[in-house]
Amino acid sequence: MEECISVFDMLKIGVGPSSSHTLGPWRAAERFLAELKNENLLDQTYKVTVNLYGSLSLTGTGHATDLAVMLGLSGQDPEYIPIENIDTIIQSIQKKHQLHLNQEKNIDFNPASDIIFNKQFLPFHANGLTFTAYTNNQEYSSTFYSIGGGFVVKEELINSENKHKVKCAFPFPIDNADELLNYTKEQQKSVSEIVYENEKSMRSESEIHTELLRVWNTMLECMYIGCHSEGILPGGLNVRRRAFDMHQNLIGLSNYSTPQEWLESIRKTEVKFRQILKWVSCFALSVNEVNAALGRVVTAPTNGSAGVIPAVLMYYLCIENHQAGEKEIKQFLMVAGEIGSLFKKGATISAAMGGCQAEIGVSSAMAAAALCELMGGAPEQVLMAAEIAMEHHLGLTCDPIGGLVQIPCIERNTMGAIKAINAAELALETNPKNAKVPLDKVIATMWETAKDMNTKYKETSEGGLAVSVNMADC
Repeated sequence: MEECISVFDMLKIGVGPSSSHTLGPWRAAERFLAELKNENLLDQTYKVTVNLYGSLSLTGTGHATDLAVMLGLSGQDPEYIPIENIDTIIQSIQKKHQLHLNQEKNIDFNPASDIIFNKQFLPFHANGLTFTAYTNNQEYSSTFYSIGGGFVVKEELINSENKHKVKCAFPFPIDNADELLNYTKEQQKSVSEIVYENEKSMRSESEIHTELLRVWNTMLECMYIGCHSEGILPGGLNVRRRAFDMHQNLIGLSNYSTPQEWLESIRKTEVKFRQILKWVSCFALSVNEVNAALGRVVTAPTNGSAGVIPAVLMYYLCIENHQAGEKEIKQFLMVAGEIGSLFKKGATISAAMGGCQAEIGVSSAMAAAALCELMGGAPEQVLMAAEIAMEHHLGLTCDPIGGLVQIPCIERNTMGAIKAINAAELALETNPKNAKVPLDKVIATMWETAKDMNTKYKETSEGGLAVSVNMADC
């Protein structure tokens, strides 16, 4: 059964540090409020509790899951909330033990007792959370699952959809890479052109244009902020921001005052060969340092891997093609989004289910494919680029120290971006007839690897670097 997944499902705008542990629970809280309204219970509710299960419990504090559910229950929108308001809202709840439910009514809420961290895993998914509302007459509970990339589902709705076999309404419904490739051959179109036709079945061309550029401008602003912010990241690991110093060493005395002027300044800078990798690393670091500080980022396909795609797109704009503009930016994002959707359909984009191969690996594959098309690759080479990138991320574990999206997460984005560029170059130099591993095979292999991986290496902070390195020594 084909699943309709839009580019805008794969590239969501939200707040860091994690799409599965921050954005997902935030959206789940919003959906819970909507349920209360539908049941005419919101006005009667005097108390709410939240139970976090599995990975949400084990790494929830480091991933700001508790903060996310409070902000969601407060009726704040992660796409539009002023970042500077987050601390004020959270501190008010923690100090007064009151929460402004859906911005409509104050209720008593003590985060220390009303957010419960349960280490046990629910059967359906590793990231489960249950909200319970109390009224004078009844208790109303609802369980959600944050399945990666900011996607939130309910088990009963998934089972209902499977039972009734809801089909995709896209003109080119795509379930796997082979189907995508067949459409490009039949229609004599590029991957991005096929994606564009599907998007047009859901929204107007002007909306597609506006929203893709909004995604890009959010990425650009995020890189700009990261390259101009100094200091220590929050959380207790005492990780010092590095993008600022790296950026200063690279750009010198350039003058600019906006993210757009900054981009043009970089494009005018004479970049030496040995500086290319430094620029790519700087772009990736900047995004994930912003993400770690609860800044606004684009899930691509997750927050933990948010730096790969903007870094590779900046590489193209600043190194490969100084004349590129909105057309190429939109093309890049559409290809990247489609490749990400293939991994979501055939495997997972959740580190709690598949380790970091599901985050950095998928983002690297998305970026590699998008770069390959912009550099003239045929659809076969575009898919090959994605395959090469993922092939060399298979088995990558998720073992964040202290449950924070910092070590090794921030540096991994630089590695994923560089691998993506390498994968695109290799694909461009390869005759598709000589390819040995189809993209669908590597997606299936990734999923099998995910299922075989020990649970402690799936975003629990109970294995790998998380236990080898003492947080107190950092």
